[in-house]
Amino acid sequence: MKKVLLLCALFFIPFISFADGFDYFITADNGRLKNGDEDYRFISFNVPTLNFQEDEMAFTVKNPYRLPNEFEMRDIFSTVKEMGGQVIRIYTIPVKNNNFPKDAPTYVEAPGKFNEEAFKVTDMMLALANEYEIRIIFPLLNNRQWMGGRPNYAEFRGKTAEDFWVDKQLRDDFKKTIKYTLNRKNTITGEKYKDDKAILAWETGNELTSPIEWTVDITRYIKSLDKNHLVMDGWFSDDLDEPVVREESLTEWSIDIVSSHHYERDASLIPQNIQKNIDLVKGRKVYMVGEFGFASSSAIESALDKVIDEPSVAGALIWSLRHRRREGGFYWHSEPLGAGLFKAFRWPGFESGLAYDEQRLMTMYRNKAFEIQNAKPAEISIPAAPKLLPIENLHSINWQGSMGATGYNVERAKSDKGPWTLVGYNVSDADVPYFPLFHDETAQLNTPYFYRVAAINSAGKSTYSNVVGPVESRYYAKIDTMKNLGVVETSKALFPTTGNDRSFKEIRNRLFGDYGSEAIYKVPGKLAEFKLFAFEKTRFSYLSLEGSNDKKKWLDLNVKPSVYANSESNYGYWKPKIYAYKAGTPFKYIKVIFKGGEAHLARTEILYTDK
Repeated sequence: MKKVLLLCALFFIPFISFADGFDYFITADNGRLKNGDEDYRFISFNVPTLNFQEDEMAFTVKNPYRLPNEFEMRDIFSTVKEMGGQVIRIYTIPVKNNNFPKDAPTYVEAPGKFNEEAFKVTDMMLALANEYEIRIIFPLLNNRQWMGGRPNYAEFRGKTAEDFWVDKQLRDDFKKTIKYTLNRKNTITGEKYKDDKAILAWETGNELTSPIEWTVDITRYIKSLDKNHLVMDGWFSDDLDEPVVREESLTEWSIDIVSSHHYERDASLIPQNIQKNIDLVKGRKVYMVGEFGFASSSAIESALDKVIDEPSVAGALIWSLRHRRREGGFYWHSEPLGAGLFKAFRWPGFESGLAYDEQRLMTMYRNKAFEIQNAKPAEISIPAAPKLLPIENLHSINWQGSMGATGYNVERAKSDKGPWTLVGYNVSDADVPYFPLFHDETAQLNTPYFYRVAAINSAGKSTYSNVVGPVESRYYAKIDTMKNLGVVETSKALFPTTGNDRSFKEIRNRLFGDYGSEAIYKVPGKLAEFKLFAFEKTRFSYLSLEGSNDKKKWLDLNVKPSVYANSESNYGYWKPKIYAYKAGTPFKYIKVIFKGGEAHLARTEILYTDK
């Protein structure tokens, strides 16, 4: 085993040790993947945000794009390992996209111009892949603009996306990216990407509509640079009901792997469509199911059984898996093709994923991942200790979670030595997206406290986190996460709603109202601040706040919202706004009035002192 030690400022970790865990490159032989002399088969995951994050949806953040850090990448690698996965398919090399916010990072800044700090992320990704012994399928291009693809290469030159397939200049620009990537020397391991055994295959791209002539030119170019790795055709059959591989790809020497993506409107057709591809391929190439999903757990299980039962299918990769977030909780992602219901999966599954059967599906999927390897599922791991983050106030306690944890116990003491009191039991870090994980409702004002956290799951309890403190609060807090109307004193034409959550920064519980709707909140003590998090379609204010001490006479508080909209229009984002009133007059009641039209209330925070 080769060990490498590095001072890595990018990830704010002083010393990092990595191991090269692979003895062989993955090869192809008579339609089978081989790891040395052994057949190599897998059931694993697409992780589209492993090298580029598109889901930073904190309410006041205007740019959803950023680069993952080491904690986040380790969380996903350890998750895939725990689930019996052997492969991760990532989601292409991002290209500058003028539709993204100006401060969004990218990898390809212009033809032949590359972002070194971004590529250090893939350096880390490959170093971790070796350490965790997880292979990477590495698509090089996206067909669409998501994260940047062929439309963006074309835009560099003032040309169209369709020009990309036939224009020599655009093809040469893309080849510059291929050459740079394959020949890049990893700043952590010192190894060129084309020599790294962690890469299972280079894929020409994600769901490409490429003509065969383009594909052949690109696959042969990859082979001319890299004699070690397999090459996968990223061509995509856009017939959702009958996704088939391309005959021309089966006779081209420079293509080693073909795949199909399965999002049939009738998910029961997936097994028979896999069989159609088996019959077409006839062992001439390695065949795998590159993507599938947005179906019931039963339909997914049937598809997996088909893959397992057919040795000529190398493996299957479900769409998709997400990891934890450095600020606490998970990244959330509603799937555009998921009927407003499906979200990216999280291990080990949570109650918040009940609508798409996340807990049962994740358990079943793990069992199948071991089954295809003819192995008994490993014992579930006891979670590692979480990391408690700095605490600003007692209603916003966060921690970096632990792989495999189903919940967390939060303990409080008046000394860093204890004695410790349990103040939060089995607290989920997958409940309320992008807001604090825990509110200590039993703490007293102006009292110094210390906190620690332990992770729990069916295997046991972790060791404790670091201790944070002393922390004391000037205010109590009353929080409404909009799961129901239970916190509202009275309401008028206000309805709990969920669905299409991407438009609302992935906040899954909201209260919807229209012109004339109202919500009245009662302040439990002396009001210090009232803060309303809301979404409106336009920059014009549809909401207003009024205060009262008797619910009879109301005073308009003349609150103007702060707006946190970003410039992107891909997902039909509503405008996030915060209406904040810091009490000049400590009203006993605050009324939210819908004066302009439709709006969604996402959260209220009422800060107050004793009566």
